[in-house]
Amino acid sequence: MPHHVPLIATIVAGLVLAFIFGAIANRLRLPVLVGYLLAGVAVGPFTPGYVADQPLANQLAEIGVILLMFGVGLHFSLKDLMAVRKIAIPGAVAQILAATLMGMGMATLLGWPIGGGIVFGLALSVASTVVLLRALQERRLIETERGRIAVGWLIVEDLAMVLALVLIPAVTEALSGDSGGGLAGMAGALGLTLGKVGAFIALMLIVGRRVIPWVLHWTAHTGSRELFRLAVLAIALGVAFGSAELFGVSFALGAFFAGMIMSESELSQQAANETLPLRDAFAVLFFVSIGMLFNPMILIQHPLPVLATLAIIVVGKSIAAYLIVRAFKHATGTALTISASLAQIGEFSFILAALGTELKLLPPEGRDLILAGAILSILVNPILFRLVDRHTQKPLKPTLAPEEVAPSKSASCVVLVGYGRVGKAVTEGFKGAGLVVVEAESERLDELRARDITVVEGNAVKPEILIEAGLENATHLLVAVPNAFEAATIVEHARRINPKVRIIARAHSDAEVEFLAARGADNTIMGEREIALGMIALTKAKPRPT
Repeated sequence: MPHHVPLIATIVAGLVLAFIFGAIANRLRLPVLVGYLLAGVAVGPFTPGYVADQPLANQLAEIGVILLMFGVGLHFSLKDLMAVRKIAIPGAVAQILAATLMGMGMATLLGWPIGGGIVFGLALSVASTVVLLRALQERRLIETERGRIAVGWLIVEDLAMVLALVLIPAVTEALSGDSGGGLAGMAGALGLTLGKVGAFIALMLIVGRRVIPWVLHWTAHTGSRELFRLAVLAIALGVAFGSAELFGVSFALGAFFAGMIMSESELSQQAANETLPLRDAFAVLFFVSIGMLFNPMILIQHPLPVLATLAIIVVGKSIAAYLIVRAFKHATGTALTISASLAQIGEFSFILAALGTELKLLPPEGRDLILAGAILSILVNPILFRLVDRHTQKPLKPTLAPEEVAPSKSASCVVLVGYGRVGKAVTEGFKGAGLVVVEAESERLDELRARDITVVEGNAVKPEILIEAGLENATHLLVAVPNAFEAATIVEHARRINPKVRIIARAHSDAEVEFLAARGADNTIMGEREIALGMIALTKAKPRPT
């Protein structure tokens, strides 16, 4: 057996150390993301001991980005993208310009050439796909208005960076201050890039819209779950790789369009479930690969430039995004969420830094500052989101006088968490008044309100949302969310808020049944078991008359 296996060693070291450091971070009540980054620093070239293969780690991380963007595309239709175009396109362009100008100003103070300033500013202007989506997914905001704006904004940024990556080499002479036909080269490169992107989008909308759902349905009819899973991964990875090779589009953008086309199929939910485990594993490797790039010595050698870079990313970009969103007359909560989402940098920043250094536009110090800014901004980003959550949270206790309190809080009720397929079936079968539904997605909230069902907007993992729903006086809590860990958190909070409430939760396996019961659920219902009991009951029924 060969002993030189850098790919296996990189995967094993990355995942094992990410688990160890992630568990320590969780124990210290820090985001597990911090642990993943520290795991990367531990196996990076700037710390003693084992050094993982950096190029391999970067390629593994790219797979995580592909799968993550594919999953987002499955929940983000073309209609949704067009719905936010009025703010996403001008907002992203304005924010990129603002961040680029701030970066150029800092580069001028450091004595860099204008070409280096432009590359530096562009690198600070684009947010990390993985970090942004992970934060939105943890808060179940992907399918809300705020989530759609943030993802649409991100797609526009990615498109802008694709253009930048093609244009920068073509205009290197002009950016370096050398004489030559820079404007003609820039115009030609821009036209070629726009043509490639347009051709890719047209191919996906005309051909992909027909071929991808057909392949998915044909595979599903074979009855092989293994073949179906393979088809989903082949489509996601194949379209992403093909878009990059044939059209010069980023892997992330290609995967996003593949998922968006597949979302039109009724099998899209199953496709999302099949890719989830791989998506999470490779997303972890992405953060490990970022940690490997970080040289801690830069914090000692260049502290002031590092702080200035971090200020542009976290403060400058956030203020610019906030003002832009508010200028479009969106709510303060939406503006704060978008600002926090964009207050970090990632994948495209690293690519731009490498390209700028290779073309000798960006000095090595600039590349190190970009990497330091990425690491520190990713570490700070969860803190920003916590501040935003605290600002947008409602009081833990009702502030109205007793006679003004809503009926759902003063009278006994049944609280239902989640209005997906299971939650919708519960509401249709519920008899009588007193049902309160907790849901975060705006479209589902509108549907519930149209049916005159009492709703509370928010994520039930927050105790204050459960209190607002009237859990203190509830007789039953029905937890219909599919994620067992999220459901367990809800159950634990609910049991502390109202020890007497009867908690009924859904589960998908015997292990989840035990997990939820250990955290306070009175009853757990597993779909497969209920189906089996129903079949057994039907065998005891009277036979059909002949």
